[in-house]
Amino acid sequence: MRTWFITGASRGLGRAFTEAALAAGDRVVGVARDVRPLDDLVDASGGRLVAYPLDVADRAAVFAGVRRATDQLGRLDVVVNNAGGALLGMVEEVTEEQARAHFDVNFFGALWVSQAVLPIMREQGGGHLLQVSSIGSFGGFASTGLYSAGKSALDTVSEALAMEAEPFGVRVTILHLGGYQTELFTTGLTQTEAHPAYESLRAKLAALWSEAEDFDPTLAAEVLLRAVALSDPPKRLVLGGTAFDLVRGLDAARTAEYTRWEDLSRLGDRPAIS
Repeated sequence: MRTWFITGASRGLGRAFTEAALAAGDRVVGVARDVRPLDDLVDASGGRLVAYPLDVADRAAVFAGVRRATDQLGRLDVVVNNAGGALLGMVEEVTEEQARAHFDVNFFGALWVSQAVLPIMREQGGGHLLQVSSIGSFGGFASTGLYSAGKSALDTVSEALAMEAEPFGVRVTILHLGGYQTELFTTGLTQTEAHPAYESLRAKLAALWSEAEDFDPTLAAEVLLRAVALSDPPKRLVLGGTAFDLVRGLDAARTAEYTRWEDLSRLGDRPAIS
């Protein structure tokens, strides 16, 4: 029986991950700012689900919350950094307060959890940390620049963490998710005040997104269970065929751009031949 620690566990993907872990016979500590939506799962879990409020943006609270989990359940085998929100708006429109609040949860929250659980996993000789990122981290896109920036920062730190933690038997997996049927763009959404200069671009984006398909989060949870069962899990994992094709296309476009300007790039460390 594994012991999980899942942030943002009360809704959307977090709840799907929690339900999947319980269905697999494991124990779960589920945390979120509001854990009341988990009451039904707690009641039906036979003591295998412990839920309590936690604001991941508060570093001291995170460390206390992780200590509480280990005091109650003894160890942490799987940690899922899932808590987060969306910030939608053009770069020019984003206020300082919005930018800082967004990074406090989406980046720093995951960083604090990672710092809090690593000593525990190192001491117990292993564990698996999964960072919920997005296909948006593969490049900036109009109106989601701050969201993508937070996920890109998480990706980079997580790659470094994977190298640092591997000697202790701790595995790190970055999960690149596409669109799922969650409350990310409803209750989890912060929007900027719209500037009229971007009205036509917003209309184009709305038309583009109206054609996008969001998938059942239980599908992501099934993949998550398969990933944590692997003895040598991936460092990066794209969830969903649609998402995989998008990422492959983004990588190809980026490589083509690098190649197009290769001659100019190479002048950066050698003199030009006159």
